[in-house]
Amino acid sequence: MQNKKYFIIIAVLAALLMGAIGVIVGITMQQKMNASSDEIQIVQSEDAMAKEGQVNEVKNDEANNDGTEAEGQEESTEESGGNQNDADVDGQETETEVKGMIGNTPVERYGALQVKGNRLTDQNGNQVQLKGISTHGLSWYPQYVNADFFALMRDEWNVEIVRLAMYTAEYNGYCTGDENNKQTLKNVISEGVNYATNLGMYVIIDWHILSDSNPLQNKEEAKKFFGEMAERYQGYDNVIYEICNEPNSGASWNDIKNYANEVIPVIREKDQDAIILVGTPNWCQFVDEAAADPLTGYDNLMYTLHFYADTHRDDLRNTMQNAYNRGLPIFVSEFGITDASGNGAVNREEGNKWIELMDQNGISYCIWNLSNKDESSAFFKTDCNKVSGFTSEDLSDEGLWYLDVLKK
Repeated sequence: MQNKKYFIIIAVLAALLMGAIGVIVGITMQQKMNASSDEIQIVQSEDAMAKEGQVNEVKNDEANNDGTEAEGQEESTEESGGNQNDADVDGQETETEVKGMIGNTPVERYGALQVKGNRLTDQNGNQVQLKGISTHGLSWYPQYVNADFFALMRDEWNVEIVRLAMYTAEYNGYCTGDENNKQTLKNVISEGVNYATNLGMYVIIDWHILSDSNPLQNKEEAKKFFGEMAERYQGYDNVIYEICNEPNSGASWNDIKNYANEVIPVIREKDQDAIILVGTPNWCQFVDEAAADPLTGYDNLMYTLHFYADTHRDDLRNTMQNAYNRGLPIFVSEFGITDASGNGAVNREEGNKWIELMDQNGISYCIWNLSNKDESSAFFKTDCNKVSGFTSEDLSDEGLWYLDVLKK
């Protein structure tokens, strides 16, 4: 019996011990499960925080971008403020710069021009023929020198070069007007060069002598003017200098050579490579005299021939062809299809003969003139007061004819 009691006591103690062990194990397992749950919650919380941070970062970036764009717009608005005329010009130049970079502009095609033998060539020595238009006197018709019209000429009319004709001795000419007028003319030239440059077009700065007849008359003014122009535009590939329009009334080829030998070095001191156009006697018709005795010691010179097709016909065409055949580089910087006065009948037939001959030889040309003056050679009808946005209804007979030439 005594032994049986011991067995019962031992069994009870064992049961109590097993129960205690079970309780301890249960508590431990619960703690582990709780710990795992806490870890999961922590991980989930960290994931949520990370996602929230990413969202906030994106929102912050978007906010910053919006702020930057808004700030940029405000800065752009502030920069376009100030003088309204300056803002307009800046806006026009920016617009034309964009247009100039789209597609293949004349300057992009040809680069810095050169003269090789009797030919105008591109920067690689390939012959180039430029086709363009001359303004009328900048003192009287400056309104056509504007960015929109230059862009229209290039994009719709296929004009590659614009001649800026600045009269020297006429009313408000460069050498006859006061200092304010002189500065106004230089400002118009500057605008014209800038518009042409932004559009990738070539431009001629024309010292437009006429009633002063002999270029020697205003030689010192010419030297100062071209020295200033060459200083300003020496880095430009598109600027051409025409140093004497239409010497006349007895001005000899020797006079013109003496003048050129003083003016050309002034340009070359600053601009060593630009094309320079030299006038010839008798309103730029005696190119044969220049061919017989050309200027020497200079590169990139050309000689100008002018014609008006209803007056100047086979004889002058033959003179031009013979001079060209003798090796004279010729540039027709002014022509019309009226009579020699710039008025009278429009002669399309003779005009077409000139175009055919110039095209055959690759000779460049600019027609006269951008104005609504009451004369046959004016490009616009007299009742057209537009300065851009022209349509065929606005053009004169000569203007309509020339647009057909340019589109061929």
